[in-house]
Amino acid sequence: MDRPLANLQPSLVWQHFEKLLQIPRPSKHEEKVRAHIKAWAEEKGFAVREDAAGNLVVQVPATPGHEHAPIVVLQGHLDMVAEKNSDVTFDFLTDAIQPRIVGEYVYATGTTLGADNGIGVAAAMAIAEDPEAVHGPLELLFTVDEETGLTGAAKLDPTLVQGRTLLNLDTEEDGAFYIGCAGGADAHSFFSLPLAEVPPDHVALAVKVRGLRGGHSGVDIHENRGNALKFLARLVAAAYKVSDEVRIASIAGGSKHNAIPREADALITVPVGEVAAVRQALADTAAVLREEYGEIDPGQRVEVEEASASQAFTGADSRRLLDAFLACPHGVLAMSRAVPGLVETSNNLAVVTTQGTEVKVITSSRSSVMPSLRATLQQVEAVFRLAGARVEVHDGYPGWKPNPNSPVLRLAKEVFQREFGREPEVKAIHAGLECGLIGEKFPGMDMLSLGPQIESPHSPDERVQIPTVGKFYRLLKAILAEMA
Repeated sequence: MDRPLANLQPSLVWQHFEKLLQIPRPSKHEEKVRAHIKAWAEEKGFAVREDAAGNLVVQVPATPGHEHAPIVVLQGHLDMVAEKNSDVTFDFLTDAIQPRIVGEYVYATGTTLGADNGIGVAAAMAIAEDPEAVHGPLELLFTVDEETGLTGAAKLDPTLVQGRTLLNLDTEEDGAFYIGCAGGADAHSFFSLPLAEVPPDHVALAVKVRGLRGGHSGVDIHENRGNALKFLARLVAAAYKVSDEVRIASIAGGSKHNAIPREADALITVPVGEVAAVRQALADTAAVLREEYGEIDPGQRVEVEEASASQAFTGADSRRLLDAFLACPHGVLAMSRAVPGLVETSNNLAVVTTQGTEVKVITSSRSSVMPSLRATLQQVEAVFRLAGARVEVHDGYPGWKPNPNSPVLRLAKEVFQREFGREPEVKAIHAGLECGLIGEKFPGMDMLSLGPQIESPHSPDERVQIPTVGKFYRLLKAILAEMA
């Protein structure tokens, strides 16, 4: 059997990772990897606790002489994203991942690798049996279903965990410590707008926004990329300046709650005598948008085409709908005071659909400060309620507020400096991590996230940089020894 990882160092980490590659573990199908963890723990004589959600805690005794050190939780998730290239035949429920080495990286063959978060799980297991590792009592917390909604962490039984210092092993950047993440929640707004016959002296125009970059509504929001729905609202508003008889027949754009909309479409009706002036107003506004966003969205374009529509919303309802889109906040709302350069709070006008008489709007709000998240949701709800919509705020997930004075961060920075002769980067991310949910369940939990260099996760191009795995494991051992 070909084993390309067999001679990689540190050997214990790569041995455990190699075994994980043989075990199917897509999100919501972790039963085989959970059985593997429990069998390994039984073989090593480690006690295992399990909750109803399927999360596991493996209790690892302290190195002799360090029994009175505080318990440290090493945390990672068992599931992986299941993505493959279209020309690859692969069943994530039965087949083993096929690793390959290219230069200093490990890839899979046509699929995701599962280094996210398999390397973190493997490192925790390696520490538990490494005869050279010095540590106090450990709890290895392995959660399920992280990749499709953080549901394992959300359903974690608080009685499962005793430790109050946690090292999350799910960061994907060498030489960086993460100390915070955003929480988030969505609001769904529903407009019920009766349709009326289009006046006989009106014609229809299809207004289309195309070519925007879009991006992740957390990771990319600080770049002020164009939002196709906000572009569209400004275009339709320009038509209204020409004629207050403009009506909206339908409006749609965006595809996912966590993506900045790249495309959007509106079907509007215009008095026939105002068509030329409306077209000019649309062209002028498109030029203004190019001036504003040309550097960040150079591919943007606005298309206006003749169309047909027999029904549209009334003039008053069209105006209310448009005003709601114009008033809805989008983009960065606040920057962090604790972590320079970190977006603290944002909102994304994400998805709009029209089905007959119903227009549905999905917005996605994020913040690393939970009162700010609630305030943003309240603002969004108020905007759409004032416009006559019914609003539902969906349950979200909590943020992890950065604490630059964290004791475990202070200790880890000292260890990093001693081991590598330089300062680590200290960061936070405007997206979700399990630490937010865990911190909510265990108030006062001192947490830090670290890991090796993993690139292009969630895609078949996923790769882990081999030398950084050794650095990550060396750092983890040194931190635990210092804490012991």
